[in-house]
Amino acid sequence: MHQMRTCACMVASHSHAGHQASSGTPARAQPGRHQHSAPETILAAGRGKSPTIDVHCHVMVPQVELILDIEASVEKQAAAMALLEGQGRPSTEYNQRMFRELEPKMTLPEVRLKDMDSMGVDVQILSPSPTQYYYWAAPSLAEKIVRMQNETVANLCRLHPERFAGLGTVSLQYPELAVAQLEYAMRVLGLKGVEISTQVNGLELSDPAFECFWAAAERLGAVVFLHPLGCSLGQRIGHFYLSNMIGQPVETATALALLMFSGVMDRYPDLKLLAAHGGGFLPFYAGRFDHGYKVRPEAQGMKYSPSDYLRRIHYDSLVYEPAALRYLIDKVGLERIVIGTDYPFDMGHYDVSPYVMAVPGLDEAEQKAILGGNAARLFGLLA
Repeated sequence: MHQMRTCACMVASHSHAGHQASSGTPARAQPGRHQHSAPETILAAGRGKSPTIDVHCHVMVPQVELILDIEASVEKQAAAMALLEGQGRPSTEYNQRMFRELEPKMTLPEVRLKDMDSMGVDVQILSPSPTQYYYWAAPSLAEKIVRMQNETVANLCRLHPERFAGLGTVSLQYPELAVAQLEYAMRVLGLKGVEISTQVNGLELSDPAFECFWAAAERLGAVVFLHPLGCSLGQRIGHFYLSNMIGQPVETATALALLMFSGVMDRYPDLKLLAAHGGGFLPFYAGRFDHGYKVRPEAQGMKYSPSDYLRRIHYDSLVYEPAALRYLIDKVGLERIVIGTDYPFDMGHYDVSPYVMAVPGLDEAEQKAILGGNAARLFGLLA
């Protein structure tokens, strides 16, 4: 991607993080039209108690697919074929049926709100479906896709300010455009940050092309939700849905490790990173990373040990077992754990409160922090 490697706002340190949104800002929406409601409105969702906040909840935008069918049907089909090769035909066909069945949950707020009530979730942090990243899109198409996704999320938040806050997305294959989109999403649409994948067209998030994005994310105080789509292990895990069961944790662990070892987290120490699926495998094998940092000279380009960086990241609770969540708490700190269900997909975990109550050794205040207090602080919801 030539545009990525010649990013004009590429910087060597976060002292150059002052890049401002300019002509890349989407032109159709008017400033202030979708301003998010005051954070205090979220407090009412708890109805006199500490609200339960779910940070891992996806929104599908059908209009994006209609645009792609008109403007980029060949490219869309090629991307679908690549996904099929990575996860295998049985999983692909099953997922296609699942998406059709789940579409009302991903598109209709009344269905989503009913599900939230049944789960005991007061607030969802909405984010676009990773299946709609479409990092292969050309600049003009990419701008349309992102604008449509971000405005959809912002509209849902505006219509239900007590129940929803939002994350947008960006065209990360064009870093300068991504910076402008991030500025617009937060300053005009009132979103809390963005969701991104673990790779962009084969380029790692630690690549210098993305320095301007990380600088902007830190400067704006954006939450960056790291959520993979697919896996670089290819056809080795193209059976039995291992592309998800193994692939998703591998991708998250790899991306986080590269951000640490490359020095990105040193250059931008105030980044608000949120890792899906409990951070993947990385927190659960941190001892090996710490050992490698000590004994391997090529792994010593960062300032601190990997475990130190793990305690600067937030993690959703999607590790399924209370004992595993207990281990994650002990490794990264209780204040770093937030609820994430992966609504509405079948790999999600929806028994929210009983799951947290079953974690060994938590008192009531610690349970409330995981259920909502930590997320309220991370997203600026003032709970």
